Amino acid sequence: MTRSGPGTFTTGSIMRHVAVMSLTGTIGLIAIFVVDLLSLLYVSWLGDVNLTAAVGYATTVLFLATSANIGFMIAVGAVVSRALGARERERARRLAASSLVMSAILSAVVAAAMMASADATLDLLGATGETKTVAHRFLMISLPSNVFMGLGMALAGILRAAGDAKRGMYVTLAGGIATAVIDPLLIFGAGLGTDGAAWATVFSRLVFTGVGAWGAIRVHDLVARPVALHVVEDASPLLAVAVPAVLTNIATPVANGFMTAVIAPYGDDAVAANAIITRLVPVAFGALFALSGAVGPIFGQNLGAKLFPRVRATLNCGLMFSAGTIVLAWLGLWAAQDAIVTAFKAQGETAELVRFFCTILAGTWAFHGALFVANSAFNNLGAPIMATAFNWGKATLGTIPFAWYGARTAGAEGALMGQGVGAILFGIIGVWGAYRVILRLSEAEHRKAAVAGAGETA
Repeated sequence: MTRSGPGTFTTGSIMRHVAVMSLTGTIGLIAIFVVDLLSLLYVSWLGDVNLTAAVGYATTVLFLATSANIGFMIAVGAVVSRALGARERERARRLAASSLVMSAILSAVVAAAMMASADATLDLLGATGETKTVAHRFLMISLPSNVFMGLGMALAGILRAAGDAKRGMYVTLAGGIATAVIDPLLIFGAGLGTDGAAWATVFSRLVFTGVGAWGAIRVHDLVARPVALHVVEDASPLLAVAVPAVLTNIATPVANGFMTAVIAPYGDDAVAANAIITRLVPVAFGALFALSGAVGPIFGQNLGAKLFPRVRATLNCGLMFSAGTIVLAWLGLWAAQDAIVTAFKAQGETAELVRFFCTILAGTWAFHGALFVANSAFNNLGAPIMATAFNWGKATLGTIPFAWYGARTAGAEGALMGQGVGAILFGIIGVWGAYRVILRLSEAEHRKAAVAGAGETA
């Protein structure tokens, strides 16, 4: 049995910690989104653009639940890492146990609410006819398994809080591999079509939970036995981070839903293109999505140890790492655009929009990345409300007017470009806000130390 050290990230190279946590987290997190991408890819091979659009609508809804789970994972990583950074291992174990109970409850509530509102949600997104029927059935099969997704993500958060990036990666990587194998067997081998893609999603989430439990409980012994009273008492510190973190994370799928509704009037070809793009983004920019969760424990441990120069260095290194990975991913998308169009059998407007994204729009994700890193700082440095405000600002003020105007002037292509312009604005302002939070915390600690010193002198 392995027992994690109290403060893995409070010594050593910050950039190395950021790189290791992000790259291992990237592999694991990409595995989650590869599940959606592979499902959409396999369904596109059925040769019916309506089915591709249907899975696009369904995964837009599922992305909301996934984002909520990732938000709770960020909260789990934040509170457990702070306890470990402060050398309070038993408190960390208790918080880990409480977080798993709360994760199961919250993810079940989210799934139930989304199942009850699925029909109305698909109407809002613009789904109609057979496309809507297929999307609804996909959701009814896959949404109940959100409980296992929530537990798996929380377990991954516990592992990352302990600095075990490798086993945190194994959680979602194992689910992705399982899906890659079972998806085509169910879709084509068993002839289940889109139903097969939905059942493959369920299976992958069961794998998430099993692998995560093995790492956090069996290997690290970092989960105590849950106690009802402790769960109630721990709810406050967990929810203090979780509520704004979840609200922050679900802003992105809400913005994606709005974009789907804006693009829907331009037909299933445009909706299919948007579905492909929204599935490509987290895979191509997996390092960025992983970075926001990966640097959280680094922020948390150094804050717990009151090492403010290292807290600032974590933000610096996170931004540099984000910019570098975005540029590399953009170049990769530009070079691979023909292969992507061919793989999804995209034609006409679908192909044109996918190429437009790979050539131009992908570059705007440098600013999405900057805001992701800033939000991680907010969530882990005691200012989660700022993360919520910035992400919802980008999802509303940074998306709705720009996308609406773009659609009015240049159709579906203009709508996508408008969303990118809004991200530039909020990315710049968000980074400025993150540096201000760190400065405020550092100055407060200096004042506290000065007062304590004066008291000792007196």
